[in-house]
Amino acid sequence: MSKSKEYSIVALGGTFEKLHRGHEALLKKALETGERVVIGLTTDKMVRSTKSHSIASYDERRRGLIRFLKRMGAAERATIVPLDDPYGPTVLDPEIQALVVSTETSARMEEINEIRRSRGLKPLAAIIVNMVLAEDGKPISTTRMIHGEIDHRGRLLKPTIGKPTRGA
Repeated sequence: MSKSKEYSIVALGGTFEKLHRGHEALLKKALETGERVVIGLTTDKMVRSTKSHSIASYDERRRGLIRFLKRMGAAERATIVPLDDPYGPTVLDPEIQALVVSTETSARMEEINEIRRSRGLKPLAAIIVNMVLAEDGKPISTTRMIHGEIDHRGRLLKPTIGKPTRGA
């Protein structure tokens, strides 16, 4: 018998480029706490306005999310929606009850809840997930992966320059 979830619908959003352990932590938390999960995936247009490096297409990133959801046995519980702005359905849908965010993006919560209140909607509960750290204790990020510092699991790919080794 499956354990009942805390919320009927939770949401999260992002670019989900180079799906890494940090993304996985957010997605797993959403699946853990919500019966249904709405995943806002930034559109190509939004990516061009917010990212300085090139990003895989919306369709490629969507396929990556679907593969992950299938591996988790949760594809039928999740809906992926295009995200053209930082808010997506969170400021429109009265059925969404909670938003999963990282500590890095948690500041957006107050903004979203202010918009919801102004529209007569209940504020969303915040489910804050700590940043997942790489081997060097710094957060895993797509930018670090693009620069060749770490892989998607957070393993270091480049030796740390200027840092003495233990016992030296």
